[in-house]
Amino acid sequence: MLTDQDRIFTNIYGMADRSLKGAQARGAWDGTADLIKKGRDWIIDEVKGSGLRGRGGAGFPTGLKWSFMPKESDGRPSYLVVNADESEPGTCKDREIMRHDPHLFIEGCLVASFAMNAHACYIYIRGEYIREREALQVAIDEAYDAGLLGKNAAGSGWDFDLYLHHGAGAYICGEETALLESLEGRKGMPRLKPPFPANTGLYGAPTTVNNVESIAVVPTILRRGAGWFSSFGRENNAGTKLFAISGHVENPCVVEEAMSIPLQELLEKHCGGVRGGWKNLKTVIPGGSSVRCLPHTVCDDAIMDFDWLRGQGSGLGTAAVIVMDQSTDIIKAIWRLSKFYKHESCGQCTPCREGTGWMMRVMDRLVTGDAEPEEIDMLLDVTKQVEGHTICALGDAAAWPIQGLIQHYREEIEDRIKAKRTGRMGAMAAE
Repeated sequence: MLTDQDRIFTNIYGMADRSLKGAQARGAWDGTADLIKKGRDWIIDEVKGSGLRGRGGAGFPTGLKWSFMPKESDGRPSYLVVNADESEPGTCKDREIMRHDPHLFIEGCLVASFAMNAHACYIYIRGEYIREREALQVAIDEAYDAGLLGKNAAGSGWDFDLYLHHGAGAYICGEETALLESLEGRKGMPRLKPPFPANTGLYGAPTTVNNVESIAVVPTILRRGAGWFSSFGRENNAGTKLFAISGHVENPCVVEEAMSIPLQELLEKHCGGVRGGWKNLKTVIPGGSSVRCLPHTVCDDAIMDFDWLRGQGSGLGTAAVIVMDQSTDIIKAIWRLSKFYKHESCGQCTPCREGTGWMMRVMDRLVTGDAEPEEIDMLLDVTKQVEGHTICALGDAAAWPIQGLIQHYREEIEDRIKAKRTGRMGAMAAE
């Protein structure tokens, strides 16, 4: 279990002062100029050595991503864009950083931007995050007033400006190239890659898009050393991680823990366990709504990191752990997710535009038991035709929850169809 002195986010619950003064008392902005004066290569090497992988879902090595940015400018500016469009159902970790520990995040923006030769950074914040935006803007203004941003930021000799941009509440803008399109004032629709943002991103210039948590942990990693951060978790799954746990647990919460913590330990230590006890667990979605669910038989041995969960056909994603007990109508729960993805598809790619609606309509019938038994395999076949055939990962995100349902709960679907046909449906799910 992670000790308090090893936690990076020491005000995640907002119990202490979130102002600049309070953040400095907790160690933020301590020797920032000295970190920057060690140079770009040192910062990138430390981040690589720490084993930090992107905390927004894909888990791509952060230092490696930064190293794709051009070393010398060809006349174009470079940009850091931070993805604060936290719209994945079940995910609420970045909002805690922005409203309770914003200065850690702002300092990270400065250090990371310097490492990528960027004099400007844009934070794209989710449209529904009104109070978070206000808290973050207050912190940015404080940092400007204290000389930590702007000309000669934090006395480092680096000029740096930070801009906060409010989205309009579109899930698709969490995809990095759709986010860039939206930031430039166009409709949020993903771009074809290549060219990748590191070559042609915001305003046609080299750009890196990173998640809030990925950026906020960087100054602490640099101060405490890559070895300290990489000492947590299994190999290739290093560091501490914010987990957002919701659903059928006694105490839903956002908590910082070491990577590779067993799922059962995470739920019992921080959430008071599953409602009705561990035996009452039915399924867990371990990484936000777009990954496949894990049945209770797998949850006994589940380890919360990228590689173990990928090996089970699921994923750590944003580490939004959605817990469902035996009272859950799992078919209805997955139907609700398919409805969400149908609503949020931008409609650019035909498999996603047509497939999300088609999958949702079949799910409508599965919930009530009105489907034909052969429709189960037909639905699975359609998810395979959507998965991997779209510009961005929304098609995959719509397909995977349904694949998980059919893989692990096919019997429940078949039983419901039989029950409907024999008139045994009763109060089961007809309502």
